[in-house]
Amino acid sequence: MAKDEGRRSKAGNELPVRVAGGKFVPTVSARVAALRMLARRELSESQIRQRLARRGYDEAEIETAVERLKADRSIDDVRVASAIARTEVSVKRRGKRRVVQQIQQADISRSEARQAVTETFEEIDETALLAAALDRRLKGKRAIADDREFQRLFRYLVGQGFDADDVFSALSARRPR
Repeated sequence: MAKDEGRRSKAGNELPVRVAGGKFVPTVSARVAALRMLARRELSESQIRQRLARRGYDEAEIETAVERLKADRSIDDVRVASAIARTEVSVKRRGKRRVVQQIQQADISRSEARQAVTETFEEIDETALLAAALDRRLKGKRAIADDREFQRLFRYLVGQGFDADDVFSALSARRPR
């Protein structure tokens, strides 16, 4: 490999170059780096900005790249919020509150998070989702053994974002009389 070609990782990716001050200088544009990140998974505008800054891109280059990606609709926070909501509900079986919290952790506004959650939960029966989460936690056991297990399950399900009244009703139905 010629010296002017640059160094590459085992996967063949171009590695950043270290300059005299010990800082890394990126070898590709911020836009290309952001597109590579977006090719792996949906990311919010804020997440892209943070990751580009961490990789050593300057603020002006990040701003230009993000504005161009937003114009191309490569970055769309509403789409990211919807993707997170669908994943949290269908794969992880979480309730509304927890889904909103996860979307906000991606630095997406509260209004966009609520909109995505409302759209996602329109298609889903929350009672069935709660029952599925409870079945998954009980691992096939039908009845709750004692008060301690009842309390443990209650804390778990409320922590998963389900409404406390709904959780209490679902757990009470599983408790032996």
